[in-house]
Amino acid sequence: MKEKILLHSCCGPCSSACIERLLPDHDITVYYYNPCIDDPDEYERRKETLLQLISAMSSHDEIGFAAGPYEPDRYHELVKGLEDEPEGGARCAVCFRMRLMEAARYAKEHGFDKFTTTLTVSPHKNYKVISETGAEAGQEYGVEYIPYDFKKKDGFLRSIQLSKKFGLYRQDYCGCSFSRR
Repeated sequence: MKEKILLHSCCGPCSSACIERLLPDHDITVYYYNPCIDDPDEYERRKETLLQLISAMSSHDEIGFAAGPYEPDRYHELVKGLEDEPEGGARCAVCFRMRLMEAARYAKEHGFDKFTTTLTVSPHKNYKVISETGAEAGQEYGVEYIPYDFKKKDGFLRSIQLSKKFGLYRQDYCGCSFSRR
């Protein structure tokens, strides 16, 4: 029997290699929660791309999907004063915390014992900060955070390959308007 896991997702391309790695051993529900995207069209485009990926990778509905609330105003409130931080700095740590706390809350409320995130597939994201934040979120909500480092074993490269294979829209910035600069 496969383990049930909630996979916090930022987008389809980043999710692709993570889903591929988790699928043999897990029943996956992908939880799209990306409040840092302040352009509603971009937010929806990433959501639709994620649904496209799930459809392409599911053979018997074994990948579930749920979407969290779209909260760009809350995100901007939390990062107020950090607008000029460099990419990967304190603003990103606040964003990771926001996303992982929400994922842990959702996991607890919907009967998941474990959760993880696609954020670690990017070579531009700080694995240590993400893992510590995930563990803290899991502890707060009573669900286990699994610290997969999805960028290992060429995870990021694999996400690029799978994005091409499935014809996925692949954005050129993390998501917040600050990362567009």
